[in-house]
Amino acid sequence: MDAAQLTKTGSGKIAVSGTLAFGLVIGLLRDSQCFFSGQEPLVFDLSGVKKTDSAGLALLIEWMVLAKESGQTISFQQIPKQMLDIVRLSGLDEILPID
Repeated sequence: MDAAQLTKTGSGKIAVSGTLAFGLVIGLLRDSQCFFSGQEPLVFDLSGVKKTDSAGLALLIEWMVLAKESGQTISFQQIPKQMLDIVRLSGLDEILPID
């Protein structure tokens, strides 16, 4: 499996790459804590995600909670089809901030 990575690409813009799966997202959540400082809107670009499962969706929801707690806006771009299918199937397409 491709290890998941976060790369800051600009002011509030974070590229997510690799595999978002059970066992891998915990480290990614820990690594993302520094972005939730309340300083800027956040945009997570998921175009580099190669594989995902429901744990990847749980990570996005956790990021939404952290953004709310820190008073930041958050959005997700270029969500992979595999994840979008899970989002739609679970009915979360109405609450996830997808650009």
